[in-house]
Amino acid sequence: MKPTLFILAAGMGSRYGGLKQLDGLGPNGETIMDYSVYDAVKAGFGKIVFVIRHHFEKDFQEQIIPRYKDLIPVEVVFQEIEYVPAGIDYNQERSKPWGTNHALLMGKEVINEPFAIINADDFYGRESFQVLADFLVSVAGKKNEYCMVGYRVGNTLSESGAVSRGVCATDENGYLTSVVERTHIETRNGNIFYLNEGGDKHSLEFNTPVSMNMWGFTPDYFAYSEESFKNFLVSKGQELKSEFYIPTVVNELIVAGKASCKVLDTPSRWFGVTYSEDRPQVVQKIKDLIAQGIYPEKLWAK
Repeated sequence: MKPTLFILAAGMGSRYGGLKQLDGLGPNGETIMDYSVYDAVKAGFGKIVFVIRHHFEKDFQEQIIPRYKDLIPVEVVFQEIEYVPAGIDYNQERSKPWGTNHALLMGKEVINEPFAIINADDFYGRESFQVLADFLVSVAGKKNEYCMVGYRVGNTLSESGAVSRGVCATDENGYLTSVVERTHIETRNGNIFYLNEGGDKHSLEFNTPVSMNMWGFTPDYFAYSEESFKNFLVSKGQELKSEFYIPTVVNELIVAGKASCKVLDTPSRWFGVTYSEDRPQVVQKIKDLIAQGIYPEKLWAK
């Protein structure tokens, strides 16, 4: 059974100024998602599931889905604020859904095999999809064995300034023990460091693994997530901005000894579009990868 790729495409991209999931960045209008799907097919994934919002379904169905119809099976699911367990109350003034692990839960009816989950607007690189696919194939039929692709922090830094990254700690066997969000990581004179809440500098090695929201799960993760989401809503459901994140649930399971999460090293360089000013750099990086022969000029050429 081939693994499934689950793509989080429900975000509005408010800081970017539009639906960046639909923005053509390649030479023939290819989106970042197109490159992710291309790499996933090459790595051996067998199905794509997108999670989106209903209000841009028409654009998505017209502009994105036809690109893949002859390449790989595709399903679309939806994330909306009101998609919560029956009988649980929440603040009706809330304006956005409940975060990445809430989006993941939307796939529970269509995913029955090991699956990967990624952001729609992040460029992950071919090697990352390959190590992820290999792991997921190895855990087919198993439970409680998850993974995360750990990017080397030096391969994820922005040319525009400081970034936020989930800095990972692992045990001697390469299994995740914790993910700590560092909100100010940058490099100066070849030295990488983060600032803590007090403004103190702490050095980071180039190869320190960080999370870029590229995870791999077996289907049992959905049941854990449902239970955790109910608990989250009981404690946080009246808040307007609290979000239910994937690392929160993974950490809960690791601490409880219910699951393990292998950190998979990748040499890939991550890049993405967070602000509109990032767009020219991403366009150039894609051109460079094409010039190196990593991708064809026309991605979907027969």
